[in-house]
This record gives sequence, C-alpha cells and structure tokens, in this order.
Amino acid sequence: MKATYKKYILDFKIPSGTSRGVLTRKETWFLILTDGNRHGIGECGILRSLSADDVPHYEEKLKWVCENIHLEQKSLRNALMEFPSIQFGVEQAFLSLNSKNPFELFPSDFTQKEAPIPINGLIWMGDEAFMLSQLEHKLKEGFKCIKMKIGAIDFETELSILKAIRTNFTPNEIELRVDANGAFSSSDALKKLEQLSTFELHSIEQPIKSKQWDAMAELCQNTPLPIALDEELIGIFSVTEKERLLQTIKPQYIILKPSLVGGYGGCEEWIQIAEKYNIGWWITSALESNIGLNAIAQWTYTLNSTMPQGLGTGSLYTNNFDSPLDVSNGELRYLKAQNWQENLIEELCI
Repeated sequence: MKATYKKYILDFKIPSGTSRGVLTRKETWFLILTDGNRHGIGECGILRSLSADDVPHYEEKLKWVCENIHLEQKSLRNALMEFPSIQFGVEQAFLSLNSKNPFELFPSDFTQKEAPIPINGLIWMGDEAFMLSQLEHKLKEGFKCIKMKIGAIDFETELSILKAIRTNFTPNEIELRVDANGAFSSSDALKKLEQLSTFELHSIEQPIKSKQWDAMAELCQNTPLPIALDEELIGIFSVTEKERLLQTIKPQYIILKPSLVGGYGGCEEWIQIAEKYNIGWWITSALESNIGLNAIAQWTYTLNSTMPQGLGTGSLYTNNFDSPLDVSNGELRYLKAQNWQENLIEELCI
C-alpha cells in the first residue's frame, strides 16, 4: 500500500465573515491511499488560526503519516493525538480504501434511499442588507432552522435583524440559532444574552472566548438561553480532560466538528461524556470540501439525531468537487449521481 498527500485551496464564492475575520480562501489537504486498483481518500481539513494542529510542521506530519502508513490504525491515531484533522483524514482514507465504493463510507438509508438529514441554513456576517438578503434566500430555500453569525457588526443592528425575523416567524415556524465565535466579553455577555433571549432563540454558540472555564461555567449557570460550546472543545485531547471540561462548565449543548476534535473517534468520546451529563449535541462541518463533508454527513446520519445539523456548507466554493450531496427544503440528501466518482478519483489519485 502506498500513501501520498495533496494540498488544495478552496475559493469562497463570496467573502464569508465571522467575528474572527473574513474568509476568502480555505486550505485543505487530501490523504490518498493506493493498494493495487483500489484507492482511499481522506480530507485533512485544517482551519488556520483555529485548529489545534495549525503548526509550522503540519506538512511534515503528513509526510510522516505517508511513510508510516503500514502501522496499525490505532498506533497512527495515538501518534496523531495533537493533529485532529489528520486523525480524521486517516480514518476517512482507510474507510474509503476498504469500501466497495470509495465515497460510500457508511452505507445506510441516507446513501441508499436518499433519506434526508435536517440541516440549518447559515447566514454569514456582513452589513444589514447583506445579512437580510441571505436570510431571504435561505427562507425561500425552505430552511426551518437558521443559524446567524453575530458579534462583528453593531450589536443593535444584529438585534434588529433578529427582531425582523421574529416579527414574521414564530419559534415553531423558524428555529433560530446564533453563533458569536467568542465575540462577547465576559463582563457584558450575560446582558447581551438577556437581550437575545427575547427572540426565543434555540441557542447561542461560544458567546465568550475559549479557555475561560470559570467565566463560561458561570454564564452557563445563569444564562436565559441555552449555550453551546464550540471552540471550547478544540485542543482538548484526553478523555479525562474532556470530562473535566464538561463537569466544570456544564453547558446545555456541545457542537462537534470532526476535523477539529479528532474525527469520528474524537466526536464519539465527546458524545459519550455529554450524554452521561445530559448535555445535548449536534454535528457541524468545518468548511471542508465536498469530500470531507460527504464523509461527515454519512456518519452523522448513523447517529440518529433528529436535530438540525450544521452540514450545509457544500455550496460555499467556486472550485469544490462534484458530489452526490444536495440541499433542498432545508435538508441534505445523497443523490445517486453518475460519473462524479470516476472523475474525482482521476482528479486526485491518478
């Protein structure tokens, strides 16, 4: 068996804003396994300035994986503990190599019968007109769950947008989630949560920056609306530390991004601990290409969650790969498209 890797730059169709800045390009890496006529492909989806494995020797670690691909998968996983995106790429690549179809990693009703996964529609930050335009588009597309990035523009403007939504749609008609990406200060976060709670939101993601466990714990204890931890989970590698974090903060939800927390294995550890403490969870992609998104979506379906998941990012790029994934009426489906598999194998593996 031979292992190689390739770097790929994804270009956003339109600049996408968060409280951490505006995204125009996204770097990703593909791990490719070849064994005779069989190929396996896994995406190592790193997010610069956010991923725990955003380190200067990232490519060196990919080279090491290729040189040591003969090791048992468990040994590789342990050696990659501090490289969660590569852990996920290795998981995908081996599943892909050992599957009848290299892009059908988890056969299920999702891949075989077009059973849907409910997802949220994502609204990026920008000026009021831009955000309202996105909202109108998502509603026309049939989304019943909207996630809005907040924290970068004027807070009163963000409140006015939420008010406009709630004036026209009840919580039963549209579920609203907001994501602050750590934009609030610990001193004013509770006041802002109280203002946001008047709009009957489902939850807010990461209201304050990570690594403020005591402040976040106090916020979760006193919050008028549910809090979901996101960035807080990044860089927490051991099961003991994961449990300590959830015991300390006691959030209402956690959000799991396989590329950021160590793939399927890392997510499953978090889920097991969260359920022990009656903490809810859902799965979100981390701006991967359609290859990584496909791998996340198939696995997510097997978890049997009825909550809308964060898997609607496949249409963000001008140069994404062909895929069987299709979004309609606020749901993600796996369609039986033709030729996309052969084209993709040829593009990446040959």
